[in-house]
Amino acid sequence: MKLPYNLRSNPQALRASLYITLFAFFLDILFFNFISPINTEYNNQTIFLMVVYFTLLFFIIRIILEIYISIYVKEGVLKLLGELNPDVVNELSNGENLEKITNELILKAKERRSEINVLKLQENYRKEFLGNVSHELKTPLFTIQGYILTLIEGAMKDKNVRDKYLRRTAKGVDRIISIVKDLDLITQFESGIKTIDRSNFNFFELVDFVFDLLEFESEKNNINLQFEVDHENPIYVYADRERILQVLTNLVVNSVKYSKDKGFTKVIVENYNKEKVIVRVIDNGEGIEEKHLPRLFERFYRIDKTRSRKKGGSGLGLSIVKHIVEAHQEQIFVKSELGKGSEFSFTLNKALDSNN
Repeated sequence: MKLPYNLRSNPQALRASLYITLFAFFLDILFFNFISPINTEYNNQTIFLMVVYFTLLFFIIRIILEIYISIYVKEGVLKLLGELNPDVVNELSNGENLEKITNELILKAKERRSEINVLKLQENYRKEFLGNVSHELKTPLFTIQGYILTLIEGAMKDKNVRDKYLRRTAKGVDRIISIVKDLDLITQFESGIKTIDRSNFNFFELVDFVFDLLEFESEKNNINLQFEVDHENPIYVYADRERILQVLTNLVVNSVKYSKDKGFTKVIVENYNKEKVIVRVIDNGEGIEEKHLPRLFERFYRIDKTRSRKKGGSGLGLSIVKHIVEAHQEQIFVKSELGKGSEFSFTLNKALDSNN
């Protein structure tokens, strides 16, 4: 049967009792040394009294600790910090192992502090995100409103003004639709609704298709599109063709937008290992400061908001790229140096029956 009180169950009470007893013993010796010489009988009585004193102190301190734990720790701290380990709670109820309980409470407090920090970061991100969404939608909405009001106030009668303003209004509507569609796509990926439909396809043909699609854009910006591979045989990959087309298109479009005049955008496909290839999109454009790289794939994150909006786009392209690549359980990388250009790269599984 377990004893309600024992010396090993509460080292705090044991230490406190011992320190107080020793302190009292030395005070007693110092005091009586001035009155009478110490004799054997006195020493024996003192030792006996000290033992009794120590025992009484131990039980008194133990009871005080139990009352303190029960009232202030168990009822107060546990409510503040939440549930602890069941074994620790049981020890707490019995007033045992205060040191272990203290360590558990400290650990719980650190976890709670960490949770609070994460919540603060999420709150800041949420505020920034809502502000960005508001700003991205506000610009085209105000533009559309201005054109419509001008038309209502009389510009409808002038055919040239009417057609011009209607075309600009249509562009504003297209921009809003683009933002909403991109946000919806990201939400679907984050919630797990959007799935990846993998199949084997020729990646070389995909690159040719993207280059044909962006030929006019690249010529307008005076950018040379280049395609390099480490061998002549076509590389087949196992992925969602439509989604990877979206990834490659977004990366090449970004590269073309921010390349220098008479610059280049280069797509390189190489063997990453036996199971994967790596696709690199490289340019010699404006480049990106290192401080921006960690946040580059965040929704609506823009390095230079004024410059970026002049270039167009929803501000969600790179975020979509990251979500699609991660949905394939692949990796995406970015390297850049201000004034020298950027490199975005991502991995893909080779086709299941590929020997490349």
